[in-house]
Amino acid sequence: MATSETAGRSVTGETPPRDGEEARARASSSSRLMVWLSAGHGVKHFHQQGFLLLLPHIKDSLGLTDIAVGGIVGMRSLAMGAMNVPAGILTDMFRRRIALMLTASMLCLLVGYALIGLSTHYLFVLLAVTVAGAGTSMWHAPAFAELAARYPDRKAMAIAAHRSGGSVGDSIAPFAVGLLLGGISFWGLNWGGFGWRTVALLHVIPSSITAVLILLTFKTAGVGAPTVVTFKQYLSAARPLFRNGTVLSMVSVTALRGMAHTSFAAFLVLYLKDDLEYGDLKVGFHIGLLTLLGILAGPVMGAISDRVGRRPVILFGLISMSALMWMFLWADEGLALTVVLALLGVVLFSVNSIMTATAIDAVKSGTEGSAVAMIFTGGAIVGAIGPVLAGVINRSWEFQGVIVYAASIATVAAVIAAIAPIANPAAAPRGPAPVAGSGGGAGQG
Repeated sequence: MATSETAGRSVTGETPPRDGEEARARASSSSRLMVWLSAGHGVKHFHQQGFLLLLPHIKDSLGLTDIAVGGIVGMRSLAMGAMNVPAGILTDMFRRRIALMLTASMLCLLVGYALIGLSTHYLFVLLAVTVAGAGTSMWHAPAFAELAARYPDRKAMAIAAHRSGGSVGDSIAPFAVGLLLGGISFWGLNWGGFGWRTVALLHVIPSSITAVLILLTFKTAGVGAPTVVTFKQYLSAARPLFRNGTVLSMVSVTALRGMAHTSFAAFLVLYLKDDLEYGDLKVGFHIGLLTLLGILAGPVMGAISDRVGRRPVILFGLISMSALMWMFLWADEGLALTVVLALLGVVLFSVNSIMTATAIDAVKSGTEGSAVAMIFTGGAIVGAIGPVLAGVINRSWEFQGVIVYAASIATVAAVIAAIAPIANPAAAPRGPAPVAGSGGGAGQG
């Protein structure tokens, strides 16, 4: 008869790991994956935010109008919106291929910035930002879906931590790109910097390295998800999203927030550069403030929303964003401008993570990628229109007109969030969607 000791062994003679050891191993794997996803997100946002510093140079080099500059930002947003849909579909259908999707995101950024650096014509710039914009959007659906599956009870915290990685990239990029463009004069060192085309080409380096690292390190992404989901199964699971009041509300609010943000940020750069006559490094410093404090504020706001509910935190973020944007009508230069930009950086991106978690709360496992895609698609499409209208306003009423425009949109977003149907995270539906019926749930490991 087998003893209790031998009964605890497998047929290979090895003692299977205890439940506690397995739980710790899963937690360690999830933590490492979140760190790597956040780091990759930082690289993605380095590209995304650094582009703003290139805009004044592209405008001067190609002799563009404000409306044409708005067209560049709008085309990038449109490309981001267009790519979100297939990215969401592919994420939910091929959850075990997340590493390949994230690699493709970096490769698109690589190609896009190489094209920007080679651009000599406006249409070529539009093509380049289209490719780069597509790469930007390919990241979100697979990354957020994986985090939601790994951290079902702490989604907002996990997504906000991932967003903080993006904020690190957002904060570093303006300083780094401003330094590369403007050069430095310090302790006898006088360096005039690079041209904007060279700086754009230098972006190829981090995207190349990140693409390789993703393939080497993201081996556990998608583990536990169904191997393949048919398109028919996917449609059956995703169709209810278009009747989901919470998801549609968050799409609307996120789109308006993004419209206000992109319009404000694009012409803030031109205002600092052209009207206040700041150098590239000083412009970079002020643009970096839009995200710097959000690095810590994002996870804190996410953790609070996991405990007390989503709506109070979302309203705090949107009302603060609106109020601070209105303040720029008076805080338009000097220390006041710097302080208000820093305060805006606390909530500008942080609130987005909470709204994404709110949408994911309202859907079943296996459709998180599509919910994320809807969120970012709505924001990108509306965001494509916003900068063009802001360009028209900036030409006629200058930057103060853009402030009124962006702040008004943020105010409307706060009103919608106040009346939107938002469920308590604890009561959210987490059962498997039909697509995961044969696979045990998407990403439940």
